[in-house]
Amino acid sequence: MSDDGRMHVPGSDVAGGLDTATSSEPGEPAHPHFPRRVTSFRARRSTISDRQQGVWDRLWPVLGTQARDGQDPSGPIDTEAWFGRRAPVVLEIGCGTGTSTLAMAQAEPDLDVIAVEVYRRGLAQLLAAIDREHVDNIRLIRGDAVDVLTHMVAPDSLTGVRVFFPDPWPKARHHKRRLLQPDTMALIADRLRPGGVVHAATDHPGYAEHIAEVGDAEPRLRRVGPGDDLPLSVARPVTKYERKALAGTDVTELLWEKAR
Repeated sequence: MSDDGRMHVPGSDVAGGLDTATSSEPGEPAHPHFPRRVTSFRARRSTISDRQQGVWDRLWPVLGTQARDGQDPSGPIDTEAWFGRRAPVVLEIGCGTGTSTLAMAQAEPDLDVIAVEVYRRGLAQLLAAIDREHVDNIRLIRGDAVDVLTHMVAPDSLTGVRVFFPDPWPKARHHKRRLLQPDTMALIADRLRPGGVVHAATDHPGYAEHIAEVGDAEPRLRRVGPGDDLPLSVARPVTKYERKALAGTDVTELLWEKAR
């Protein structure tokens, strides 16, 4: 905190969006598939196991899709057709390996969860867990979350948006790369239905202040707390990795509701 689908994508993993990306996995074409713009993720190379590849080949065409088809953004999602039912939809931005995604989806089977991630390895791990646990209310998108929000999600359609531990880009000169900027928060607010919830979490104090300022400044959102009457759970499970990595570090949880 991602290739058979609607397109072939580069093997270099990216987390949030690169200016350009090129292929690094055998058998994949080398071409840019993201437009040149400031984005919130960095390049990363990774591989998946043979077992994960087998699960990927079997499940990705059914449960996964891409945010871009070549250099063009993908079109709107028909969530009822994709999930096979009508249910409230939650979008998780930057699901990583999907530990929290899986646990929260299992805890709320009446919600449909769309997990967005750029790293193929993380998505492969989540797919394997979905297969192992027989979870049927998660779907996956590989690509830039801004692309997903802009081109694939309809206005007033989401019950929740979750953004857990986005890259804080701590150096001042990199702050423009942070995902949760005013434009992105406005886009999230537009895609939420009235009463929908934004749930953000970060362990970086400076980024927590930034997110709080941005969220509070969005006129369609109002700050809420975990004890308020909300349409989804905000009980975020703490992963084993997080418990180890964040020992002694405070995590800030931030919640807003779209005006009803």
